[in-house]
Amino acid sequence: MAIMGHLLTLFLFFSLICLSPILADSDFEGFEDADDVDEDLDSSLPLIAQTLLTSQPGPDPTPKAASASSFEYWDEDEFEGLPQDQPPVVATEENADPKPSETEVAPEGSSSSRSYTVEIACGGFLIIFVINYFTGKRVNENIALAWAAKFATKDTIFDKNFSLLGVGDGDDSPLLLKEGQNVFKFYASGRRCCQGLLATMELKSRHDLISSIFNLVIPTSRDEISFEVYMNDDAMDHVVFAVANNKSAKAMHKELPDLHKFATILSPPTARKWVAHDLAVISESKEVAADLITEAVLDQVFGEKAFQKFGKGFMYMHFSDQHPGPTNKKMLLFKFALPDANSMADMTRLVALIPYYIDLIGRYKLSSQARSKTEAIRSKAAQEAYKELQNARQEALQRKKAERKKLMEETEAKLSAESIRKKEAKERARQMKKAMPKMKMTRAS
Repeated sequence: MAIMGHLLTLFLFFSLICLSPILADSDFEGFEDADDVDEDLDSSLPLIAQTLLTSQPGPDPTPKAASASSFEYWDEDEFEGLPQDQPPVVATEENADPKPSETEVAPEGSSSSRSYTVEIACGGFLIIFVINYFTGKRVNENIALAWAAKFATKDTIFDKNFSLLGVGDGDDSPLLLKEGQNVFKFYASGRRCCQGLLATMELKSRHDLISSIFNLVIPTSRDEISFEVYMNDDAMDHVVFAVANNKSAKAMHKELPDLHKFATILSPPTARKWVAHDLAVISESKEVAADLITEAVLDQVFGEKAFQKFGKGFMYMHFSDQHPGPTNKKMLLFKFALPDANSMADMTRLVALIPYYIDLIGRYKLSSQARSKTEAIRSKAAQEAYKELQNARQEALQRKKAERKKLMEETEAKLSAESIRKKEAKERARQMKKAMPKMKMTRAS
C-alpha cells in the first residue's frame, strides 16, 4: 500500500506539472484567475488522494466532469486536434422538451369544434330546407284545391256558367293543371259570347326557403289569380276599358299599348255614383265607361262601401278589342288576390264579375256617334301600324344592302391587281353596252 501511495503521489505531481501551463495563462477569455484555480486544486487534492487510496485499483467508472466554466472556450491555434465549437450540453429546463400541456391542445380542439359547428349548421339548414319544401308545397296545393272546391265544383259559379270544366273531356278529368310548385291552371269552355276561359293561379314560392325568408322580411309577393276570357269576334264591339287601383292605373296606361293609344284616365263624374276613391277608370270614351260601370256593379263591388268590404282582393280588370297578344285580339282580363284556404268565400263577388261582364260585353253596342269616332281612331292606328311596318321593312332592306356592299368590298380587297383590272374592264364594257342606243331591226317587205 505504501508503494501504491507513492505512485499516486507521483501521478498527481506530474499531472499538476502538465496542467500548470494552462492554469498559468489567465489571459484567455473565459478562464478563471490563477489564484482561484490553485485554491481549488489544493482543496481538491487531499480528497482525490483519499478517494484513490480507499478505492480498488482500476479505471474510475464515474470520472469527475470538468468544470463548465474552465472549458467553455477553446483557442484553435494553441490547442490543435481538440474538438471545435462543441460547448458542453447542459440539460436545463429550457432545453428539455416540454410536455404538451392542455393549453397547447386547446386550439386543435377548438378548430375541430368549429368544423363540427359548420357541418352541424349545414346539416340543419338542409333539414329545414327539405321540411320547408314539402310544407310549402302542401300549403300551395291546399289553397288551389280550396279555390277549385269553392268555385269550380258542382253547383258553383263556373259550373252554372260553363258546360266544360277542367283540362280534359271526360267526367274524371282533373280540374286543375299543375305547372309548378306554385303555378296552377284552370280551364272552362262552353258558353255563349266567348271561346273559353283560362285561370292561372300564381302563389307564393312557399316551397323555396330563401324566397320565403325574403318575403317574410320584405313582403313583395302575394297569392294571385288571373282570368283570361277569349271573346268571339262578333261578340265584342269597339271597347278599350280598364279599372284598377290609382297607382296601378297609371302604370297600366303607360305600359300597355292599347290603353296608351286609345284610352285616357277619366276624372270622376259629378252627376252620378262612381267607383271608390281608391280606384281609377281608364276608358276610350265617357260613354263606354258610363255603360260598363252599372248600378249593380257599384252596389256589389265598386261602390265606396262595397269596395271597403268586398273589394280588398281586387287588382284590376281590362277589356280590349285591340289586345296586343299574338292570338286573340278581343279579350277580357281580370286579376284578383287570393285569400287563404279558409277564406275563399271572401272573393265570391269578385269571381261573379266574370260571367256578368261576359254577358254585358257580349250584348253591348256602341252608339253611332261613338262608333264613328272609334272607327276613325282605329283606322288611323292601322295606318300608323302599316307605316311602321313599312319603315321596318325598308330599314331591313337597307341593312341587308349595306351588309352586301361591305362583303363585296372585303372580297375586292382580297383580290389581286390582275383580277381587279379584269373586273373593271368587264364593268366598263357593261356600262358602254348599256349606254348604246337600242336599234330595232325590221325585215324588208
